[in-house]
Amino acid sequence: MTPQGEMFDVKDGVLYIEDVSAVELAERFGTPLYVYSRGAIAARCREIREDFLERWPGRAAAAYAGKAFLTPEMARIIEREGLMLDVVSGGEFFTALKAGFPAGRIKFHGNNKTKAELEEAIGRGVGHIVVDGTDELDLIEEICGRLGKRQPALFRIAPEVEAATHDHITTGKRDSKFGVPMDEHILYPLIGRAIASESVIFEGLHFHIGSQLFDNAPYLEAMERTLDVVLEIHRRFGSAVPMIAVGGGFGIRYTAGEERRPYLYFLDPLMRQVETFCAAHGLKAPAVGIEPGRSIVGEAGVTLYRAGAIKDIPGAVKYVSVDGGMSDNIRPALYGAEYEAVIANKAGQTASDRVTVCGKLCETGDRIVDGALLAEASRGDVLCVFATGAYCYAMASNYNKIPKAAVVLVDGADASVIVRRQSYEEMIACEM
Repeated sequence: MTPQGEMFDVKDGVLYIEDVSAVELAERFGTPLYVYSRGAIAARCREIREDFLERWPGRAAAAYAGKAFLTPEMARIIEREGLMLDVVSGGEFFTALKAGFPAGRIKFHGNNKTKAELEEAIGRGVGHIVVDGTDELDLIEEICGRLGKRQPALFRIAPEVEAATHDHITTGKRDSKFGVPMDEHILYPLIGRAIASESVIFEGLHFHIGSQLFDNAPYLEAMERTLDVVLEIHRRFGSAVPMIAVGGGFGIRYTAGEERRPYLYFLDPLMRQVETFCAAHGLKAPAVGIEPGRSIVGEAGVTLYRAGAIKDIPGAVKYVSVDGGMSDNIRPALYGAEYEAVIANKAGQTASDRVTVCGKLCETGDRIVDGALLAEASRGDVLCVFATGAYCYAMASNYNKIPKAAVVLVDGADASVIVRRQSYEEMIACEM
């Protein structure tokens, strides 16, 4: 396995993350350990600014999807990089505010926002609420009336588009739990109510079709259907649609068979499509918003482990067990996600040993990499699993009463803890 990306190097046979040895990180901070590259995160944010926000001034908006990975320090990084923030729960909203992120630059998503979450968001002046169902508008109007607020809102639709990805991360189909159905008798009365509302400011439409996508065709298909809705809103209500948010879902490289496409590949065709359609129908072109999460942090993060027991079953499989597992990375068990790995202290050696990297949890499905090609592993080696920056720390659990791992941010030659390792006492602190 050859390390991929600008954040990696191999020096004297040892893997480096930016300018810090992965072995040194494991020794200094312990394992399992999530490690993020500040430079890699900044590079993706810079690409969004240069190839989208600055390329289409006044016509483009970008919010980081915090569900991929959100800590107070990550929120501060996103603010410094000039992006907005997308949250999906009261806890994510709290985390952002605790970090000093401006509420007016936050979008609040979710298919079942509680009344308490909506009250907190509206009361704090959240930038946008993305309405995800017909009865949510009732709640928002009631809260706004009570608090004397007017709330900007986008309305999420289900564009009925199939995307080539795992069923568990497909979100744009008709039967999805997300979004208002496109049925005429459901969608347009809701939009009409919002346009006429004294409490809600209708800011536009939103869709999201899925995650880990490499083809722009489903985005263009979903945009085509959404633009038809824009035209119908104009015809029925005489109202413009200020924005269409297209979510995220842009794929990253997990294994050798995948390659991350530049944001330009997805976004330039969408912008041209919007311009062409609106010019043909005499409409003002809506701005286009994106909400990338995985594509910003996925490849920017790795997980370091210590190898432990090695079990070679002749004619069957060789296991290399590590000191973490599905408690710090549930994705292989949940989605069948695939990863690549390297032994960090043997990064210069030939990888010729085919093994299954498994965790220490009491589950047969606790596997991190099936069929990994590694150098010959020994107990105590430091194993690095690539592209674990998205949905690993975010989905971590205390299954088998394993404390959650620490998170370290590397910036050049500096490494600092941004989430300290959980202790046993902290793990059971809420248990009576």
